[in-house]
Amino acid sequence: MFELLPESAEDWWEVEALYDLCFAPGRTALSSYRLRDGVDPVPGLSLVAREDGILAGAIRFWPVRIGAAHALLLGPVAVHPTHQGEGLGGLLIRESLEIARKSGWQRVMLVGDAPYYGRFGFTRLSGVEMPPPTNPARVLGLALTPGAWDGITGKVTRDA
Repeated sequence: MFELLPESAEDWWEVEALYDLCFAPGRTALSSYRLRDGVDPVPGLSLVAREDGILAGAIRFWPVRIGAAHALLLGPVAVHPTHQGEGLGGLLIRESLEIARKSGWQRVMLVGDAPYYGRFGFTRLSGVEMPPPTNPARVLGLALTPGAWDGITGKVTRDA
């Protein structure tokens, strides 16, 4: 049984090691990391999953802006290889999105595979520009409140 907890400062390096394991240390060269540099993850939304105290998965959210609109940038989400295929990634995504909704956030975006994230309600965002060289077809969004993405276009920037 997995226990989901808000990520704490004590979890930081263990979570970073999990991300390195799942994505390789070169992950920080991705354009989305330019939006994370010098910015803390959103408290209470970034979660860790533990089984018997051992880290099994993690998800982080970052504050961003598109013009004057605030949004959450989801990612990374990772599951330790020994737990992949057990539905833990989906659990982390569903639970954290529900916390975001209850916390008053209106919109979430990410860079990812539409077939995977589509099952959680994410769709392609037109006119929302991540830093290059991001493939625009991989820029996805989810409205946590009805119409939250209506009319939102422009460059994604840090919201520190």
